[in-house]
Amino acid sequence: MLKNLGFLLLLLSLFSCNNQSEIEAEIDKIDADFKLIRFDREFAAASEETLPALKTKYPFLFPEHYPDSVWVQKLNDSIQQEIEVEVEKVFSEFSVENDELHSLFQHVKYYFPDFQVPDVITVTSEVDYKNKTIYTGDYLFVALDTYLGTEHNFYLGIQEFLKKNFRKEQIVSDAAGEIAGNFVPKAEARTFLAHMLYYGKLLYLKDKFIPFKEDAEKIGYTEEELEWAKANEAQIWRYFVENELIFDTDSELYSRFLYPAPFSKFYLELDAESPPMLGQYIGWNIIRSYMEKNDVSIKRMLNTPAEEIFNKANYKPKK
Repeated sequence: MLKNLGFLLLLLSLFSCNNQSEIEAEIDKIDADFKLIRFDREFAAASEETLPALKTKYPFLFPEHYPDSVWVQKLNDSIQQEIEVEVEKVFSEFSVENDELHSLFQHVKYYFPDFQVPDVITVTSEVDYKNKTIYTGDYLFVALDTYLGTEHNFYLGIQEFLKKNFRKEQIVSDAAGEIAGNFVPKAEARTFLAHMLYYGKLLYLKDKFIPFKEDAEKIGYTEEELEWAKANEAQIWRYFVENELIFDTDSELYSRFLYPAPFSKFYLELDAESPPMLGQYIGWNIIRSYMEKNDVSIKRMLNTPAEEIFNKANYKPKK
């Protein structure tokens, strides 16, 4: 009996792998070409004399309420020039990132055929880490000066939990998150569950959009943080259940367990050891469980209420 069960599981595993390979083969055929515009370089090479031509070429990057004197001052600013030098050191070429973004766009287009591939515009932003990537529909903006490496001196004074993701390897994950946000409806209720599953849906789309990336990069964890979350998943879930947090509407839970922070806040001695955003991690696994156990499309899942997903997910964390 056990031998037969093992054989059946092996067959199912092989079928799943073959099916996934077939999907990836289809995705690889999708046309998702885009224009890469290194605006960071064009601005670095500009002068007061060539500024009007640059403004004509990219009017959407020069808000009309700013006079030319602002841009001339920025061209000659020593800090801006230092940023440009450092960006060129790290991004003298962009081929790896270009290939990853192309694959991202192919995957998005496979799951959402109406998706229009944006042009990618690289910029500098004076290390505006709250807007590392911006997706507008027509364009995907990438602020290269926020991806120079976690130990770069530009990031002195910025908290570790933020700058751990200031790496160029994180660009495609951030871009995938920005695009996914256009497909996931906002949480329909104020409950902690509804907000956990909102982030869970975003992360599940990352599973589909960037399967070539590790889970740690998708959620923005270090490998050590991801291993901690995996090892303690059952205990985290028990804490949420025993403290009746699942259907709680206290917005403080968002900052404790959903938003970027140095760690999650259980108000226990282990807090400092824990990674942040454990509510997102649990929400992600609930969505994964739901999709494994229910024959529904991604689009239907995205529009299914949190409580229905929860009831049908039969989520049981590994012990």
